[in-house]
Amino acid sequence: MMIGGGDEAGRGAVIGPLVVSVICVSQGRERHLSDIGVRDSKMLTRRKREFLFDEIHDICEEVKYYPISNEEINSAMRSGVSLNQLEAIRFAQLVDSLESRVRRMYIDSPDVRAERFGVRMSLSSKTPMRVMGVKGLKKEKDRESMRIVSEHKADARYPVVSAASIISKVIRDREMERIERESGVEIGSGYPSDRYTIEAIKSNLESKRLNPYIREYWKTLEKIKQRKIKEFDGFS
Repeated sequence: MMIGGGDEAGRGAVIGPLVVSVICVSQGRERHLSDIGVRDSKMLTRRKREFLFDEIHDICEEVKYYPISNEEINSAMRSGVSLNQLEAIRFAQLVDSLESRVRRMYIDSPDVRAERFGVRMSLSSKTPMRVMGVKGLKKEKDRESMRIVSEHKADARYPVVSAASIISKVIRDREMERIERESGVEIGSGYPSDRYTIEAIKSNLESKRLNPYIREYWKTLEKIKQRKIKEFDGFS
C-alpha cells in the first residue's frame, strides 16, 4: 500500500515563495525515512536537510513540489482568494499529478480547523478523496477514495509529512539564494523575525529591487511602509 505526506515551507514569510510538497512511499519502506533521520525540517540544520533531500528521493516512489511565487500569492489575495485556499488548490494539483495509487495522504494543516483544509483539498482535486473525521463528504466509489488525514503538527507525527517538509524547505532555501543573486540584496530568511529581512525591506522602499519577490498584503510590509521602525527593534 502506498501512503503519502504533504507539507509547506515559507508560509509566514514576507519575501520568497511558499513551497508546497507531497511525497509518496510504499508502507513497507516508510520506516526507512525514520532510519535516516527524517524529522520536522525546523529541527534540522540546512546541511542535514540537503543530505536528506537526496535520500528522500531515493526512498520514495514519487516526490512533487510547487513553489507558489509572490506574484501568484499577491494576485490571489487581490482576487479575494485566501492563502489557505491557494495552498489547498496547489496541494490538490500535486496529489492529482501522482502516478502512484496512494491510499492515505497525511497533510500538515495550516487551518485553525484542521479537517477544513482537507475538505478544501478534496473540493479542488480530481482524485476521489475522503477526509477523515468529516462526515457526509464522500465522493463516488468511496472504497477507492484516497483517505486524507489533515492534522495540526503532522510534520512532528508522521515521517511522510516530515519528509515533505524537508523537500519544501530545501527548495525554498534554494529559491532564496536565487533571489539574493538576482537582486544583489542580502535578504536573510525572508521572515519578519529576521533583522536582515527587515533591513532589506526598509532599503527596498527606495531601491525597489525586491519588489518582484515581496508579498504585498503582509502586515509587516505595511508597518514598514508607515516607517514605524521602532516596532522592529526587538527583532534578531
